Amino acid sequence: MAKKKEMVPEIIDSVEALEAKMKAMREAQKIFATYTQEQVDKIFYEAAMAANKMRIPLAKQAVEETGRGVVEDKVIKNHYAAEYIYNAYKNTKTCGVIEEDSAYGIKKIAEPIGLVAAVIPTTNPTSTAIFKTLICLKTRNAIIISPHPAAKACTIAAAKVVLDAAVKAGAPEGIIGWIDVPSLELTNTVMRDADIILATGGPGMVKAAYSSGKPALGVGAGNTPVIIDDTADVKMAVNSIIHSKTFDNGMICASEQSVTVLESVYEEVKKEFAYRGCYFLKKGEELDKVRKTIIINGALNNKIPGKSAYEIAKLAGVEVPENTKILIGEVESVDISEEFAHEKLSPVLAMYKAKTFDEALAKAEQLVADGGYGHTAALYVHPAQKEKIEKHAAAMKTCRILINTPSSQGGIGDLYNFKLAPSLTLGCGSWGGNSVSENVGVKHLINIKTVAERRENMLWFRTPEKVYFKKGCMPVALDELGTVMNKKKAFIVTDSFLYKNGYVAPIEEKLDELGIQHTCFYEVAPDPTLQCAQKGTDQMRAFEPDTIIALGGGSAMDAAKIMWVMYEHPEANFEDMAMDFMDIRKRVYTFPKMGEKAYFVAIPTSSGTGSEVTPFAIITDAETGVKWPIADYELLPNMAIVDVDNMMTQPKGLTSASGIDVMTHAIEAYVSIMATDYTDGLAMKAVKAVFEYLPSAYENGANDPIAREKMANASCMAGMAFANAFLGLNHSMAHKLGAFHHLPHGVANAVLLTDVMRYNAAEVPTKMGTFSQYQYPHALARYAELGRFAGCQGKTDEEVFENFLAKLEDLKEKIGIKKSIKEYGIDEQYFLDTLDDMVEQAFNDQCTGANPRYPLMKEMKEIYLKCYYGK
Repeated sequence: MAKKKEMVPEIIDSVEALEAKMKAMREAQKIFATYTQEQVDKIFYEAAMAANKMRIPLAKQAVEETGRGVVEDKVIKNHYAAEYIYNAYKNTKTCGVIEEDSAYGIKKIAEPIGLVAAVIPTTNPTSTAIFKTLICLKTRNAIIISPHPAAKACTIAAAKVVLDAAVKAGAPEGIIGWIDVPSLELTNTVMRDADIILATGGPGMVKAAYSSGKPALGVGAGNTPVIIDDTADVKMAVNSIIHSKTFDNGMICASEQSVTVLESVYEEVKKEFAYRGCYFLKKGEELDKVRKTIIINGALNNKIPGKSAYEIAKLAGVEVPENTKILIGEVESVDISEEFAHEKLSPVLAMYKAKTFDEALAKAEQLVADGGYGHTAALYVHPAQKEKIEKHAAAMKTCRILINTPSSQGGIGDLYNFKLAPSLTLGCGSWGGNSVSENVGVKHLINIKTVAERRENMLWFRTPEKVYFKKGCMPVALDELGTVMNKKKAFIVTDSFLYKNGYVAPIEEKLDELGIQHTCFYEVAPDPTLQCAQKGTDQMRAFEPDTIIALGGGSAMDAAKIMWVMYEHPEANFEDMAMDFMDIRKRVYTFPKMGEKAYFVAIPTSSGTGSEVTPFAIITDAETGVKWPIADYELLPNMAIVDVDNMMTQPKGLTSASGIDVMTHAIEAYVSIMATDYTDGLAMKAVKAVFEYLPSAYENGANDPIAREKMANASCMAGMAFANAFLGLNHSMAHKLGAFHHLPHGVANAVLLTDVMRYNAAEVPTKMGTFSQYQYPHALARYAELGRFAGCQGKTDEEVFENFLAKLEDLKEKIGIKKSIKEYGIDEQYFLDTLDDMVEQAFNDQCTGANPRYPLMKEMKEIYLKCYYGK
């Protein structure tokens, strides 16, 4: 029987062979990408086991080949790279769905990156190979290794151990590959053609990786400064530093390069170092010889890294005991011109003295700046010295700040702090010119696809805690202030007309009956000013009420709400409070908590604004002319009392303007992108009531108390609807008509209403409003629903809508609303001169965002012009 021919692996020593190898590896990776988590975890386990078993032979081979380091320490590195990496990631999901939240409709799916290029340094040739191959297997990536020429055999041997075990456990053949004869050309090819680069090594190589045009995970230079504070445990500090600095002859990039000691413990520290086998170089010839040996022409002498203290001293021509652990140079300068201030990657340490902790910090900062930005810094201090620890952390521009920890073992993670991820690739962030600022792990080798299903955000329905209504309810409702709440002082806010005409008297009589002290501020004018509110607030602070009672229309309510804010929060900034929001819950500004000093009672005297149940207020700064529209649920009154006895004598003009405002509130709330089942019923009922009762309330006033009461209820219902669904473009544009041309607010709404509705009803708008529950343009259907509820007929939505518009125009005519803006005496030229400013400000109005059709400014301009001329 013929012997099976053994396959001889192709030697990768040319660009052509490498490109063919990488092509085959990509095919292997495509297969590997289909593996389940269970399959991957089995491969990961077997590969880690195999590497662990070979830790001693690989360590010996590394030292034999490179002539650097300590076999026993390299055994620990290999052991760590296999065991700690496996333990850290054995339960980590890296395949398929790794995270899911069905409530939020979010699913995260892990995908491999593809082919990873791994550049392996001569300092850690086997442990880094084990580390990188294992994290690539765990993440279903292929990995092609470019070893350091001086460590190629041991690096390839380590990679082969992992590959053989992985294939035996089911991984595709060739999932791990390497360059057999490393060269700059082949390394550049690997970096150019891979999908991502894992770069560990010298600054030049890492820079080349980042310059390759491919994503790279690299590490910056380390120049770890350590401070020994005068509160530190000196014995622990010194021995920890020796333990770290001698580990594999100082070749871990996180190892200490300098130690700065507080003057008061300097001699104690020096004595402990000497006692533990460290050698202090004599100032003068010895120090200079070592200086000129470790750094040549400003760069680290490549003969130094990983050599013992004795070997380095011998190379420098300095005689030290053969068992010397560290060569210590006592130096003063932390400037880069001082050779001892450099990264040395060997058991050579600079030692500085500092008079104060601040001086020590300054030295450490300079050492980091001169060659260790982003890497690692260490501090030995008493654990109770939290202020010093915080000060040190604030000063160090490094991504690892280790406290009372040997920095070599501490920096690589999971040994002296179990939440610091284990890694042999330590990212240094932007400070070190790196893309990551943490210890590199499996999460950096997966792409995460986020599947986000559409979800409608939580909505709300918020009203005052108490809303009282019915003719004659005010004294009964006010009774609670004394009998239930035990209030002592009430501050009434109203206008001079209501005060002089006896509207305040019934409230005062009730408060007297309850034994509640009271005073009244009655200087509120239409379009209330900040200056007026400030005057009222001054009186409020002097009186110190526990209750505020706002009596009046929108102006009195607005002024009282602003006084409430200034009384409870004198530090409040109106510019901040008036900040626009897309979603009131996500606004940048957090409104201050209200109601801690005073309970707010709102009593309307007109049937229009609904302000008694809304979270809105508008205040004007008389000095600058700026209007501050304030919106936040903290401004919701605590109690609303809707008693039509306070509204019976509204004049016809107020009845008309406020009544059509109610209609606009209800219609806009119904078609708002934030409308809900909870607001719809209120809006519909309000629309129907306005059609039915506004004409009689307008014509007959107090002679039709039923119509008055129904309008009072309609105003409150519409207020509750738009307090939660918000308004739209009609109000945005009306606000600016009022601001620029002093048109009463209700009238401004009325002259715009049907044209804005027609604009919103477009089935193919330029843009629609943005909100998760608003699925597609449907304003036409919504208007038709309202129209049908209000008694409009039609075979189609379009017919009903046209009849609805006609009914609204008929209502406007009945209550004396003119057909155009021009008819209200607004000068044509002045209107045209202000048009662009009105458009831009209306576009920026808070109400615009909830409109079902998101407007373009040129479209708003057309609406203004149509409404001005009545076309």
